[in-house]
Amino acid sequence: MRFKLIFSLALMVFIQQAFAQRKMRLNDNWEFVRQDLGGIWEAVRPVKAGDPESVPLWEKLSLPHCFNAQDAVDPDVNYYQGPGWYRSNISIDNPYENGRTLLHFEGAGQKTEVYVYTTKVGSHVGGYDEWTVDITDAVAAFKKTEVFKGKQFNGKIPIAIRSDNSRDLEMIPSDLSDFNLYGGIYRYLNLVYEPALSIDKLFANGQVDAAGKQGTLEVKARFYNPSGLTSAEGNIQLIDPKGKVVQQKTFSVSDLSTDKDLAVFKLNQPYLWSTTQPHRYQLKLTMGQYSFTEWVGFRNFEFVEEGPFKLNGKRLLLKGTHRHEDHAGVAGAMTEEMMRKEMLMMKEMGVNFIRLGHYQQSRIILDLCDSLGLLVWEEEPWCRGGLGGATYKAQAQRMMTNMIEQHYNHPSIIIWGLGNENDWPNDFPEFDKEKIRDFMKEQNDLSHRLDPSRKTAIRRCDFCKDIVDVYSPSIWAGWYRGVYTEYKEITQEEMSKVKHFLHVEWGGDSHALRHSENPDKALSIIKPGGGGDERAGDASLFGGSARVSKDGDWSESYIVNLIDWHLKEQETMPSLTGTAYWPFKDFSTPVRPDNPVPYMNQKGVVEHDFTKKESFYVFQSYWTEKPMAHIYGHTWPVRWGEQNEAKMVKVYSNCDEAELFINGRSQGVKKRNSQDFPAAGLRWQVQYAEGKNSLRVLARKGKVVVTDEIVQEYQTAKWGKATKLVLTKTGEENGIATIEARLLDANGVLCLDASDFLTFSLVGDGKLIDNQGTSSGSRKVSAYNGRAIIRLYTNGAKNIAAVQGKGLETVFLSL
Repeated sequence: MRFKLIFSLALMVFIQQAFAQRKMRLNDNWEFVRQDLGGIWEAVRPVKAGDPESVPLWEKLSLPHCFNAQDAVDPDVNYYQGPGWYRSNISIDNPYENGRTLLHFEGAGQKTEVYVYTTKVGSHVGGYDEWTVDITDAVAAFKKTEVFKGKQFNGKIPIAIRSDNSRDLEMIPSDLSDFNLYGGIYRYLNLVYEPALSIDKLFANGQVDAAGKQGTLEVKARFYNPSGLTSAEGNIQLIDPKGKVVQQKTFSVSDLSTDKDLAVFKLNQPYLWSTTQPHRYQLKLTMGQYSFTEWVGFRNFEFVEEGPFKLNGKRLLLKGTHRHEDHAGVAGAMTEEMMRKEMLMMKEMGVNFIRLGHYQQSRIILDLCDSLGLLVWEEEPWCRGGLGGATYKAQAQRMMTNMIEQHYNHPSIIIWGLGNENDWPNDFPEFDKEKIRDFMKEQNDLSHRLDPSRKTAIRRCDFCKDIVDVYSPSIWAGWYRGVYTEYKEITQEEMSKVKHFLHVEWGGDSHALRHSENPDKALSIIKPGGGGDERAGDASLFGGSARVSKDGDWSESYIVNLIDWHLKEQETMPSLTGTAYWPFKDFSTPVRPDNPVPYMNQKGVVEHDFTKKESFYVFQSYWTEKPMAHIYGHTWPVRWGEQNEAKMVKVYSNCDEAELFINGRSQGVKKRNSQDFPAAGLRWQVQYAEGKNSLRVLARKGKVVVTDEIVQEYQTAKWGKATKLVLTKTGEENGIATIEARLLDANGVLCLDASDFLTFSLVGDGKLIDNQGTSSGSRKVSAYNGRAIIRLYTNGAKNIAAVQGKGLETVFLSL
């Protein structure tokens, strides 16, 4: 009897563990080849290691994986667009009687085919929405074969996946887009066990009145029912943010072929979801041993006609930025840890709103927006190129539908974006504005049918601005057109043209580590006016009219001034809904090969690897409450000028007052005033001593005191044209050496305004840490203040590094 009891308990624990593991990530034990195969047989045929027939050569790796992780920012090549194959052998043991086994793709680019052994079990077009493949029948059939019973797969199931990001004019987004259309299984792939009847999607969007007194949650379900069962019954619990079950209801439904209403919950004074207190409720649905959970939130939002944005009845200035799914060394294959770090950094900067550009993004990102309190504009990938035919439109409609249905429950989402820069032609011989308008109306209607509770929006397509609920024109004052002091005038003019205005995309590029003593110099040759909008060709560094994007110095010094001006003006517009700076992080792009870091859009406030630029702290000084102070110039090692010349030192801080010390001597106390440009009045004219100078700031907010300090050299020696290069090792830690190239004139003086392109190379057993898309992680890079650095793995061996510059003698360094 005791043995039976122990056996029963052990069996129960085993069953509970089995059901708890009904979804698992398939991260490990994959092989990959970046080319096409002659057919699926080449992925599964038995070949012994070392056999000369074992071609192509497969690379071992883990998922998620993007096969453009390096070449997207390789300065010497265009990024690969074509097929690649993945394969793995996986164990499958579904705990459910008559259960279904699925492969759940959180995103793979851009066309995908899936095979169980040699049987094609599914395919998908589109790189950004989620999708599943039911492999149940194919697995069952394979298990009956002699191949399965043999030794080749050791009782596991061979899975092969073909991913293809080849150019295709009848797909969205356009290859003319200012971002790479990546290939690979670059989001998580899951193995999912489901019972014979399960939930495909649960729809539950919490609503509350403006006063926050009465909340309503209507719950609908779409069942996954390949066996054709005729009815379902179960229980739904609503659990509040403190973990208490506040309501529960049973349901019994029939005719499972359509979406079914399951329950309506009404709550008095629910916990509200907001950007400062993102309270969430949990829905838990159970049907026998099967359970399904979803997070929801109650909030009310409003875009006041010709007025501000309100959340839960109170005005909220949307303080936003943008996100591309892109990171140094991995491209689109960001891990969950990377995503979490990125979103926490945004929150640290003071962001309360984010536009996800320009495609549906990972469910992990949306979950983080929900939990951190970040309002969201999410967008279908209809971006640039014009409008294609029936296949093109069908994909756009399908991806719009999938985005809305898959992310319907997230309380953070307030806007569905219908497209971006749809006034940008060139993918097709025809560019018909009326046809684009007609399709935009179709997409707008589709969005409202699928989700009447949220707004629609587009950016930069003036001939469609009357179709959507919210419109963002193109305003790049001080970058692609005009000067940044025109920003408020242009914005107010554009606000008057539409009922609901929201300014997304503004800012400019900055080459990290480059600084300037006269950053606004380019403005003297720029003509004011032109509306601040960017036009075709404005991203080019050659030709056309004078503009800062072409004629400016791309320094961090300039961009902090531009951002500073925008932020102080945004505080003075009571009808402004908000803005979103473009973007949070530098990202790779195929259309900017000539940038200071080739193939990088460098408009981010952090670099491609999360390294903060100086502009990060400007936003913090306006948007955050926690006391902070930052002296501008942490990455500016050498300043220059005349002896005894007064130089401006700026401190970005949200404190009430600050006192600056240079070489231990107080330069006085300044009071913060956000309208006192630049640096909200926290600036000092000081005299540097020749050589090293220590700067320290002491800032106060109430009784709280914060400090910051830096050391800078001051150079008074004049320099001429750069005539030679020097290459030195500046440090080594944990097997990683840092080398620095410097541009000197004939007298050996550092040329602090030199911006020559420099190219690093290495011979030996080490490896350059390049193709990172950063100022210090690219083997070809435009110098910043006469220098450039790169790092390398020494591998404990001898290496010879070299650096080249046009018209200069190549120099070498033994390591």
